[in-house]
Amino acid sequence: MDSRSPFPPTLLLVLVLVVVLPIFADASSRLYIVYMGEKKHDDPSVVTASHHDALTSVFGSKDEAMKSIVYSYKHGFSGFAAMLTESQADELEKLPGVVSVKPNTYHKAHTTRSWDFLGLNYYEQSSLLKKAKYGEDVIVGVIDSGIWPTSRSFDDNGYGPVPARWKGKCQTGAEFNTTSCNRKIIGARWYSGDIPDELLKGEYMSPRDLSGHGTHAASTIVGGQVWNVSHRQSGLAAGMARGGAPRARLAVYKACWGPKITCGDASLLAAIDDAINDGVDVLSLSLGGYGEIPGTLHAVARGITVVFAGGNSGPVPQSVSNAVPWVITVAASTIDRSFPTVMSLGNKEKLVGQSLNYNATMNSSNFHMLVDGQRCDEDSLASVNITGKIVLCSAPLEAANSSPDSAFIAALGAVVKRRAKGLIYAQYSANKLDGLEDYCHLYLPASCVLVDYEIASRIASYAKSTRKSVVKISRVVSVVGNGPDIAAPGVSILAAVGDSYKFMSGTSMACPHVSAVVALLKSVHPDWSPAMIKSAIHR
Repeated sequence: MDSRSPFPPTLLLVLVLVVVLPIFADASSRLYIVYMGEKKHDDPSVVTASHHDALTSVFGSKDEAMKSIVYSYKHGFSGFAAMLTESQADELEKLPGVVSVKPNTYHKAHTTRSWDFLGLNYYEQSSLLKKAKYGEDVIVGVIDSGIWPTSRSFDDNGYGPVPARWKGKCQTGAEFNTTSCNRKIIGARWYSGDIPDELLKGEYMSPRDLSGHGTHAASTIVGGQVWNVSHRQSGLAAGMARGGAPRARLAVYKACWGPKITCGDASLLAAIDDAINDGVDVLSLSLGGYGEIPGTLHAVARGITVVFAGGNSGPVPQSVSNAVPWVITVAASTIDRSFPTVMSLGNKEKLVGQSLNYNATMNSSNFHMLVDGQRCDEDSLASVNITGKIVLCSAPLEAANSSPDSAFIAALGAVVKRRAKGLIYAQYSANKLDGLEDYCHLYLPASCVLVDYEIASRIASYAKSTRKSVVKISRVVSVVGNGPDIAAPGVSILAAVGDSYKFMSGTSMACPHVSAVVALLKSVHPDWSPAMIKSAIHR
């Protein structure tokens, strides 16, 4: 990496997309998940004892067996996570009652206008929201990166006692005590047994949310009404923020950690196991990753509807994750709100993209030199001077080979390294804006703008037509209009993060919308099975 890079070390980690894998002290062993299917006993202590017996038969020592175990799954299903060598894993797999033995794998987290857009108007007398009493006393479990308990979205003013059927607990820790739970956040647990130490540095060792992802998802599902909010108090998307089931109760399960929001299978299974026993009605997981998480089938068998994010790797083909038939898998769509930015070209043509360039001090009435950087990779930029200029990046032929997020970060890193002043970036969807806000305003003072490939083609055509192409980027505005989609809203969704509110995009944000609808349907039809609820939503 160029030692003159303008990025701080933390941003460099994001830009080069480092994948951090678990490193354990004993290189000959690793964490395995031993799944044993339906539990054979109602008493959790008896189930746990059976896990110890199975491990003892392999280790030859009960003491060593007890040391190896990380989690024991004993409420909704039977199994455990333990540190094993490959030969020990093979031996366990041969034991009667063992369904599978698999190495622990890791998942990534995929996050207010959207509820009005879906037709769930808070004051509409005939709406599902009103019939469901706003989700009154339905318990929604959210497995994610934790919760920011002081957010106004989780104020418990006007709530009655915690439902008597609730069996969960409020687990304390750093910056999270018993008063962090209330009549809205009725339970909170945290799981870090399979997370590498390097990902826990700087984290809250408690249910408190560091990244904001879990808080954003939870407030989208069950957040109460909060008036006069906007994206980072900038005035964009100003109005009232609320969740889809604002009177539902929240149970928090923090199984995802670190700046990249990494979640291990072993912790996810422990959270699902506890959630089943605690008494949640709905389980929401805004997580990506491939393969079945076996605990979800047991949750559904006990009447809990499980809602997963479908992943953010599109338009890469065959990239949908969590597509097992017993859960609801959610894709992300846009809503009818946009943030248009006018780009004035030197030939007096005005084109429109989208951005979050709301800070007036970042804008100038002056034109800037425009350069077509094409793919904005090393080859494309090698012979072009882009210092102090606005760069157009467009690679439609390569779009199907990488996700929009990774392609954007790579292009951003390339143009900032060469000290460009601004970026016009083309992709299939010009609506996913939160990446722009996170990095562009810090490193590209003239602005970043997203455009589709048609607009990019027109800009490139102009750039080729003259030796000195220029562009002026205007300040963004907020526009609302009609244009419904079929999938759940997941682009530029405003919800709680810390004590503020900000946009996030992706199936992580679409998943909570469906989770809230499930909570409302559960309130109106408490006897409906997860399959019936899924069928009603598909209609």
